Amino acid sequence: MGQDVDKARFSEAEFSRFGERLREQLIQLRDLLDEPGFGQGPTTIGAELELFLVDGNGDPMPRGEELIAELDDPRLTPELGRYNLEVNLTPVPLEGRPFEALGAEIQETLTMVDAAAARVGGGALPIGILPTLGTGDFTRAAMSDEARYHALARGMRRLRLEPFIVKIDDLELEVEHVILESANTSWQVHLRTPPDRFARLFNAAQLAIGPVLAVSGNSPFFLGKSLWEETRIALFEEAADDRDIARLARRDGRVGFGSDWVREGAYELFERYVEDYDPVMPMLSDEPGLPELRLHQGTVWQWNRPVYDPADGGHLRIEMRALPSGPTCADMAANTAFLLGLTLALGERDLTELPFAMAYQNFYRAAMDGLDAKLDWFDGQVRAGDLVLSLLPSARAGLLAAGVVPSDADTALGVIADRTRLGRTGAVWQRENQGEGLVMRYRELALSGLPVHMWP
Repeated sequence: MGQDVDKARFSEAEFSRFGERLREQLIQLRDLLDEPGFGQGPTTIGAELELFLVDGNGDPMPRGEELIAELDDPRLTPELGRYNLEVNLTPVPLEGRPFEALGAEIQETLTMVDAAAARVGGGALPIGILPTLGTGDFTRAAMSDEARYHALARGMRRLRLEPFIVKIDDLELEVEHVILESANTSWQVHLRTPPDRFARLFNAAQLAIGPVLAVSGNSPFFLGKSLWEETRIALFEEAADDRDIARLARRDGRVGFGSDWVREGAYELFERYVEDYDPVMPMLSDEPGLPELRLHQGTVWQWNRPVYDPADGGHLRIEMRALPSGPTCADMAANTAFLLGLTLALGERDLTELPFAMAYQNFYRAAMDGLDAKLDWFDGQVRAGDLVLSLLPSARAGLLAAGVVPSDADTALGVIADRTRLGRTGAVWQRENQGEGLVMRYRELALSGLPVHMWP
C-alpha cells in the first residue's frame, strides 16, 4: 500500500490485465526464489508506526497531510484517515543494539510530530484505537486525499456491494465505506528472512504472536464501549471484510490470521493471495521488481504476511502486523524484542506437527482477554501472564543467538517481565483511567517515554 497509485478509477480491462500480470509475476517470483543465493544477507529489522493526531480536547484532528508537508521528512507518509499518519523507521541490523536504536527513533519522531501538531493546537498519540472517536469521524470527508486510498475504497466497493457489518460483543455497526479502518493504528515489525528459513520462521511468528499480543493490548475502547483488550483485531477484520454473498465460501477474510501452517515457503502464500483474493487497485506499471504482485500483496492484510522487496538484489521479509501502536517508545521496543526473540526461538523446531488451531485460538483469546486469557501451549493450557513469564528465557536465548547484545535484550525483555508481573498493559491503564481527560493524560505520559507499567 506504500507504492504510488496515481488514480482512483480503473476500467474492467485494467482489472483483467492486472490479473494476468499477477499470474506472470508469480512465475517470476518462483524463479527468483529458486536462484542460488537469493535473499541472503544480514538479518535486519524495520518497523512502521501509525499515529493519531488529536486537538486540544483529545478529539481527532484531521491535519495529517498538512503536518507531513510542513515537516518534509521522508519517513512520514499519509494514512487512510486525515487524523492519522505513518512513520517508516530506519531498518537496523538485528545484531548489536537494535531495540535501543528503535526506541530512540520512535521517541525522536514522535516528539517531532507532536511538536508540529502542538503548533496548530494539538498533539500526536501512539494508541491502538483513539477512545474519543465518534461515528462522525467515519465520513468520506475524513479520508485522506491520497489517490491510493480513494482507489482502495472504490476497489472494495466493487467487490462488496453489501454494507460492512461490524459486530464486537454488544457493539453493532453498519458502514458503507472503508474509512472505518482508520480507527486502528498499529506497530508493524519487519524481519528479513532467507528463503530457506521462511516457512519455519513464519510459522513461529504465528505461534509467538498469541502470548506477545496478550501482554501488549492497548485498544480497549471503541465508540464509547469497553470491548476487547485489543479491539483493533476484531475491528480491522470486520471493517475490511470483502466477503459478500459471492465470496462466503472463501476460508479467510482479507484481514485475518490464516488457516494453516506454511509447508514449503513464501511462494505458497503469494500464490494463495493471487488465487483467493480479487485485485482492488489494478495499477499497471512498467517498473521492474514485480510491482503488480507487490501492490496486490499490500491489499491483503493478514496479521503476519510475506513481503518481497526488490531492494538489495531482492529479499523476503515477514511483516508482523498485529501489535498496537504505543503506549511508549520503551513499550514498543520491548514488544518487538519479545516477538522477535520468541519467533527466532520457536523457529528452531518444526511446528507443523502441532494443530494449527492452537495458534489460531491463542491469537483471538489473547486479543479478547489479554494477560488473563487461557492459552494452549506444548504442555497444556495456561494463563497468558504465566506463559509470558515462562517464555522470556527462550526469547532472550533467541535474541542472543542472533547477535543481540545481552544488555539490550535484557532491558527490553525486562519491561515485558515487569509489565506482566504488575498486570499493567496499556489497555489496563486505559480502563483504570477512563473518563474525561484520558486522552490528554495518556499523551503526556506517552511522550515521557516511561513504560506503561510505571505510569501513575
